Amino acid sequence: MKKSTCRCNKLTCLIALIIFTASSCSEKLVEEPKSIAVEVFYNTPQEVETAVNAIYSPLRNKIPEYVATHEAHSDLMYGRGSWEPLSLYQGFNDANINRVVDFWNMFYVAIRNANLVIQNAPKGTNISQADLDRYLAEAKFLRAFSYFNLVRNWSAVPLRTEANMIQRDLPKSSVSAIYDFIIADLLVAETLLPDNQVDVGRPTKWSAKTCLADVYLQLARYSEAASKSNEVIQSNKYSLIRVNNKADIQNNIFGPTIVTSPEEIFYFKYSRLPNLGNYLLFISNHPITGLFKFGGAYAIHGNATNPIYLNWNGNDLRKSLFDKINFGLGANTLVSSKWVDRDAISTFGAGNDYPVYRYADVLLIYAEAAARAAGNVSAASLEALNKVRRRGYAFNPAVPSTVDFKPADFSGTSFVDSVIKERGYEFVYEGKRWLDLKRTGKAAELILAAKGKAIAAKHLLWPIPLSEMNYNKALNPASDQNPGY
Repeated sequence: MKKSTCRCNKLTCLIALIIFTASSCSEKLVEEPKSIAVEVFYNTPQEVETAVNAIYSPLRNKIPEYVATHEAHSDLMYGRGSWEPLSLYQGFNDANINRVVDFWNMFYVAIRNANLVIQNAPKGTNISQADLDRYLAEAKFLRAFSYFNLVRNWSAVPLRTEANMIQRDLPKSSVSAIYDFIIADLLVAETLLPDNQVDVGRPTKWSAKTCLADVYLQLARYSEAASKSNEVIQSNKYSLIRVNNKADIQNNIFGPTIVTSPEEIFYFKYSRLPNLGNYLLFISNHPITGLFKFGGAYAIHGNATNPIYLNWNGNDLRKSLFDKINFGLGANTLVSSKWVDRDAISTFGAGNDYPVYRYADVLLIYAEAAARAAGNVSAASLEALNKVRRRGYAFNPAVPSTVDFKPADFSGTSFVDSVIKERGYEFVYEGKRWLDLKRTGKAAELILAAKGKAIAAKHLLWPIPLSEMNYNKALNPASDQNPGY
């Protein structure tokens, strides 16, 4: 069934949002809805669901540009035009400072909307405890997701909760306090979210477990990361989609007509409906390929002389998701063809979903975390890595193959290095590589090796918006701004 028809009812649920407006970003973070009285709104499951849906809107709107910004930071991809300074690693110019302000706004508006649900839904007079628990858990999952992205990109930030959301002047909380808060929200979500999706696109307990595993991996709490990711593996709810060629990857894993799949753990949903489509395809595509109906800005590209691309085995189907297109930067210029929608309805009208977490994430989190926790490579760790690798080479992920890694292939830290490399191949143009480079402490080394560029220390964190500094008087521009800005 086509997404453009099948998803219409689902998206009506997800996008029937409460829209809040304000004169500045920071005011949005504390403003209560003007047009809806709290005492008469959060009373029924339908009303609370509408409020929960409002959390998704800012995230869905800006996630495509957020992903592309991270791609420009990676060791394989390069920015073009206004995106080029992101690939120079010397910090942000005015254009890109403004770009990341939108991401700050995105996460904090989502957090504000989640706080409203968490604060007001328990006061409802006509909602069951089961419904209340599920909606509160969904709000906490999305709030945790938003803070997880804030802390990885900006480090210490103001921790706005349902308890202090009307407080204008709020100092930054420590990184450790923010992570404690994230984990607490996800533990609630893990307990109270349903086992299966109530609607396509909503999180489940397995989404929360996967996010928890990712958070624990970020914090180098490897035993916990391995345990949580293994719970998802052992649930037997998910599997990798088999592919035989490049088109299978484009259509069957990332295609615009997919409603859901055995690989989906938590995705942001898009559809070929006005203003409900995925903008990432316009950013990534080039007009001459015909892969996207509305041309493309080819703002983020690769280069065939990059050592990562040169050393990438040509039998790996994922490498074939790059086309050589000389748009003025030379014959070795590469444009990603991972995202395809020939029937998109507009620049913002592609139907492809964005995979926040898919089963490949779980397998590779487990492979790395279990190996780090144990100090050796177990059969289970090796199998998790090999499943993802097999699929990349068009083998059945569940059956041993001729491309499998073997225990004798590794010594010391080489297994973890191989997992990180596999993540790089698997998640191209999904916005994860730069965060991996920072998490593993390899950003400077690998950017220099791949691109010959040194990273300025200021480039590792994004600047806190001037609007936040001007509005939030608890922040001192001299001491609270991230270094170098």
